[in-house]
Amino acid sequence: MTIVYFIAGLVLLVAGAELLVRGASKLALAFGLSPLVIGLTVVAFGTSAPEIAISVGAALEGRADVAVGNVVGSNIFNVLFILGVSALIVPLAVARQLIRQEVPVMLGTSLLLLVLILDRSLDRLDGALLTLLTAAYLAFLVIQSRRGSDTGGAEPTVDPAEGHRSDAAPRTAARSARLPMQLALVIAGLVALVFGAQLLVDAAVTFARALGVSELVIGLTIVAAGTSLPEVAASITAALRGERDMAVGNVIGSNILNILACLGLASLVAPAPLAIAPSVLNFDIWVMLAAALACLPVLITGREIARWEGAIFVGYYCAYASYLILAAQQHDALAGFSDIMLSFVIPLTIVTLVALAIRPAATRSPRR
Repeated sequence: MTIVYFIAGLVLLVAGAELLVRGASKLALAFGLSPLVIGLTVVAFGTSAPEIAISVGAALEGRADVAVGNVVGSNIFNVLFILGVSALIVPLAVARQLIRQEVPVMLGTSLLLLVLILDRSLDRLDGALLTLLTAAYLAFLVIQSRRGSDTGGAEPTVDPAEGHRSDAAPRTAARSARLPMQLALVIAGLVALVFGAQLLVDAAVTFARALGVSELVIGLTIVAAGTSLPEVAASITAALRGERDMAVGNVIGSNILNILACLGLASLVAPAPLAIAPSVLNFDIWVMLAAALACLPVLITGREIARWEGAIFVGYYCAYASYLILAAQQHDALAGFSDIMLSFVIPLTIVTLVALAIRPAATRSPRR
C-alpha cells in the first residue's frame, strides 16, 4: 500500500500542478496580463508547485530533512538530469537574456541559501527574507515585461490553451463568464497538491524507515525526482518541439523559485526553525552550487548546451545519486568510489570547463 500511496501522491502532484497552471493562466488572461508575464510567473510557479507543497507540508510536520532535501535535491536534479537529458535529445540554444539575467540570479540565490544555512538552521526571519525576495523577483519580471511591451508595441492577447488571438469584445465577455470555472480549476489544483504532497511525504518516510535510509536521502533523491516531474515533462517536450530556450528557462526559473518560494514559505510556517543536517552543509549544498556554476562557462562560451555536455551532466547526476545510496548504506565500495571521483572524474571535468571558458566563443559553432 505504501507504493500505491507514493504513486497516488505523484499523480495528484502532477495533476494538481497542471490544473493550477491552466486555471491560473486563464484567470490571468481574463485580467489582461500578457502571455509573457504568465509564462514567467504563473507557469514557473506551477512547475514549482509540487516542491512548494512538499516542503511546506514537511515543514508543518516537523520533517526538516524532507523539506530542505527536497529543494536541494530538486535543484541538482533539474540542472544535471533534466538539462542533460534535454541536451541529449537536441543541443540547447540559450538566449542572451537568460545568460545575463536568470543564470546570475540562480547563482545569487544559491549563494544566499549557503549564507543563510551557515548557522545550521532556517528560521522565520530567513523565511521572511526569502519570501520578500520572491515577491521582488516576480514584480521585477512583471515590470520588465511591461516595459518590453511598451517599447515593442502592444501585443494581442493570446490564450495558451486555445492558441489563437483574442482581440474581440465578445471573447472578453466570454472569459468573464468563465471566471467561476477558472477559479474552480485553481482551487482543484491546490487541493490536489495538498493531498498529493501529504501522501507522497508519508510514503517517502515509510520507505526511508523500511530501507534503513535517512529521510534526508529520500528527500534528496526519490522525493526530489518525483516533484520535478513537471519540469521533466516541460523541458523534454520543449526540446522535442525545438523550443530550446524554453527548455533551459524552465529549469533556471524553477531553481530560483525553489529556493526563494519553497524554503521561504516552509521556514515561515514551520513550528520551529528548520534544522540543516551537517551532510547538507558539508556536501549537498556544494553539489548544488557546483551544478549551478557548471552552467555558466557552458552557456557563456557557446550559448548552448551540446550533447556531450549534456552527457556529462547526466553522468554527474548518476554519480551523485550513487554516492548518496552508498553513503546511506555505508557500503564497502564507498571509499573506492569516492577516490575515483576525487582523483579522476572531477579534475578532468574542471580542466574541460576551464578550457571551454578560455576558448574564444568564435571558435565554437553556433549550433551542434
